Amino acid sequence: QLQLEESGGGFVQPGGSLRLSCAASGLDFYAIGWFRQAPGKEREGVSCINRSGGGTNYADSVKGRATISRDSAKNTVYLQMNSLKPEDTAVYYCAARRNYSGTLYLRDYNYWGQGTQVTVSS
Repeated sequence: QLQLEESGGGFVQPGGSLRLSCAASGLDFYAIGWFRQAPGKEREGVSCINRSGGGTNYADSVKGRATISRDSAKNTVYLQMNSLKPEDTAVYYCAARRNYSGTLYLRDYNYWGQGTQVTVSS
């Protein structure tokens, strides 16, 4: 059973940056997606990365402000978020699927972490 652990969330002012991490043993065998859920809203896809790290995708809402990457040696996938806005406030989840490619669709993922809170406010 794959156990995903997110970290790196916190409180940041608008315009600031955060780097979220998703770690698990054996992560190399999975494509990873990052999702977020704001209060009162549905969970939505933010970004994804394929198993090799050579293919990535981003939601329009974060394109140009987010970078997803993976470090196989550390069994970790990162989501770097820059120029944060109040509307980025949400619980961020990483998810894994045992396929080569990632997607931005919740239904495609089998394993989920517990989430990490990101709050953007002045």
